[in-house]
Amino acid sequence: MGSTGAGFGFEVRARLGAGAGRTGVIVTPHGRIATPAFVPVGTAAAVKGATPEQMAALGAQALLANAYHLYLRPGADVVEQAGGLGAFMNWAGPTFTDSGGFQVLSLGAGFKKVLAMDTAGLADDQVIAKRSERLAAVDEDGVTFRSHLDGSRHRFTPEVSMGVQHRLGADIIFAFDECTTLMNTRSYQERSVARTQAWAERCLAEHARLTESRAGLPYQALFGVVQGAQFEDLRRGAARGLVRLAAGGREFDGYGIGGALVKENLAAIVGWVCAELPWAKPRHLLGISEVDDLFAAVAAGADTFDCVAPSRLARHGGVYSADGRYNVTRARFARDFGPLDADCDCQTCAGYSRAYVHHLLRSRELLGYTLATIHNERFTVRLVDSMRAAIESGGAAGFDRLRDRFLSRYFGP
Repeated sequence: MGSTGAGFGFEVRARLGAGAGRTGVIVTPHGRIATPAFVPVGTAAAVKGATPEQMAALGAQALLANAYHLYLRPGADVVEQAGGLGAFMNWAGPTFTDSGGFQVLSLGAGFKKVLAMDTAGLADDQVIAKRSERLAAVDEDGVTFRSHLDGSRHRFTPEVSMGVQHRLGADIIFAFDECTTLMNTRSYQERSVARTQAWAERCLAEHARLTESRAGLPYQALFGVVQGAQFEDLRRGAARGLVRLAAGGREFDGYGIGGALVKENLAAIVGWVCAELPWAKPRHLLGISEVDDLFAAVAAGADTFDCVAPSRLARHGGVYSADGRYNVTRARFARDFGPLDADCDCQTCAGYSRAYVHHLLRSRELLGYTLATIHNERFTVRLVDSMRAAIESGGAAGFDRLRDRFLSRYFGP
């Protein structure tokens, strides 16, 4: 099997007792990421409501952007001409791009990016969300889709996704995969896992070719994505299949864990996958940010996480606090002159009150989105940072104390 590319690496630092959880450091051409770490999402090369300087100040170590959205607007060639994703958005640290595979789900079935769906008693391979139109169709070679912007037709294959992501220039990129819904039947999930495996092999080959043809540019690490829904045999088999792959003298530099999950099974699913993956390579859990999910995923062996929820909730008044999540636009906060969270050290909580943020959001002032976003992103980044510190200073006992204390207060009696 081949070696990791120059400029990228991963080192495990401390283990969470005898379990799969650990701390470590991911090394990229644009900096290091101490893990476990939360990676805020800037879908279109911007975290909605916050500048890159604000994201750095609140402790974000890396940012993730969406290859599909940047492909449509402004175009991967524009980002490449600007010097790559980081230079384009004025972000000096490490960057991730996802493959566009999630759009297979969101365009094909119309679902938002959610962790779990209500699928009781349902199994439908042609499922589509209410009031949605199918904009994408999957075949064995790739995905044909219509732009959500103007209806124009486009085609994504593993090779196209690799080409787009190489031009975007992120430090960590993901293999093109099919993200299914929990309503898909077992037989469809089996076919989808096989399809994602075949696409992963093509991604590896194209990644190796592009890396060689673009010699002199910073190395981009390629992560394979493990699918398989809620089925243990499919998840384990998918992970083993990706580990076995190698093309052009290279193997995957790390692994992503994707797909819609039943929330109650999250820890088990991450555990199944991590048990099959190499200990010496990083694991990224896609689309997770709820506090109990983060604790469960860290304990099960995930190293990094991304999610749009902190900024999306902020724009609708949703605020994280040590005492639970609440909506600051409710009438009872109109005269509350305390901070969003008395235990928070972010810029918003240091200088602005609930009453003021309440006023801004009710008035649809853009500053309200910024202040709430800064707080929610800091809250999430800081929480995962505290898990890393607890493991390194107190091992399993320290992590357990942090988890029990935090969750009992966050969710209440």
